[in-house]
Amino acid sequence: MSGAYPRRVVITGIGVTAPGGVGVKSFWNTLSGGHTATRRITFFDPSPFRSQVAAEVDFDAELLGLSAQEIRRMDRAAQFAVVTARDAVADSGLEFTALDPHRTGVTIGSAVGATMGLDQEYRTVSDSGRLDLVDHTYAVPHLYNHLVPSSFAAEVAWAVGAEGPATVVSTGCTSGLDAVGYAADLIREGSADVMVAGATDAPISPITVACFDAIKATTPRNDDPEHASRPFDGTRNGFVLGEGAAVFVLEELGSARRRGAHVYAEIAGYATRSNAFHMTGLRPDGREMAEAIRVALDEARLDPEAVDYVNAHGSGTKQNDRHETAAFKRSLGEHAYAVPVSSIKSMVGHSLGAIGAIEIAASTLAMEHGVVPPTANLHTPDPECDLDYVPVTAREWPTDAVLSVGSGFGGFQSAMVLARPDRRNA
Repeated sequence: MSGAYPRRVVITGIGVTAPGGVGVKSFWNTLSGGHTATRRITFFDPSPFRSQVAAEVDFDAELLGLSAQEIRRMDRAAQFAVVTARDAVADSGLEFTALDPHRTGVTIGSAVGATMGLDQEYRTVSDSGRLDLVDHTYAVPHLYNHLVPSSFAAEVAWAVGAEGPATVVSTGCTSGLDAVGYAADLIREGSADVMVAGATDAPISPITVACFDAIKATTPRNDDPEHASRPFDGTRNGFVLGEGAAVFVLEELGSARRRGAHVYAEIAGYATRSNAFHMTGLRPDGREMAEAIRVALDEARLDPEAVDYVNAHGSGTKQNDRHETAAFKRSLGEHAYAVPVSSIKSMVGHSLGAIGAIEIAASTLAMEHGVVPPTANLHTPDPECDLDYVPVTAREWPTDAVLSVGSGFGGFQSAMVLARPDRRNA
């Protein structure tokens, strides 16, 4: 690539499995309508827990085309990934059987892997915790696949026939952004021509709920599940756990244009940083996220004023919301006060490693439809969060470039710039 710009990477296929409905159309109807998909947990009895609400996906694996053997073999998160990848491939219009399989790759992000499968299998082999010495003969034959998150990438690769790079990225709550960013880099550098990239997580299990209860990160607003997720609101008191997946087909811009593909957006810039500060804590000045934003904008060759919409991490914790607000002001300057910002976690919850990919889908669809999804349940703004957070109702807004950001335990801070290809001259 010496003497030339790296290849430009675009999204030509989208698949989404999210609370509120499976499929891109249902997902966008949920967001654009400002509908919340948060409810009391139904997967198990949540009454012993401090936080009893979540954003669950109504998912019927058999109805969505998985065989009995696939359902038996795969954890719920892997099922999400395969179904969603198939949707993305179909949407792209690419004939994968005609591609060079060695130039086709897969990158899947996940924060907690096969949590639900492992939780269920432990209950089985321990007789619901009554046995100190578990009986492994009661375990599902494919338990090893649950233990090793790399099985997610393998399942998707098998489903689409990809024999190129296959990777799982696990960087906590930025996994989705990082997986797509890494996949785009593989195409830019020439290691692959097509990548199936995204993220999946299905963490709504007793062990996950108990862990977040212990640090009081999730909301105890159990009496009003539909309005429990309140990013940037002065009455917020923790995030709402979610689940889901989003997967994309990425390819080089010139190739996409030659075959007449519908190009949703270019992945114009991406960067990630770590605060090296605290496992769960954030510095109030937002310096590391601001630096990731700055580098992503530089890679995109866009000024801060070119950003038309910011898809925020917006988890609904005071620490995150204030940190993120400071990061936007630090990186975007005065433009931070003019650009609309919103958090879709207010509607679909926080699906840990999957949410970054789901938010890329939301950002891309916001460009596609010229509509900024709202921050639902935002009625009492936090005075320290004084930007335009698009409260309650979606807003028609011409959008050519979107900034999507993520923040995760361990200090991970990631930013991605999505833009219409003609917005850039690079």
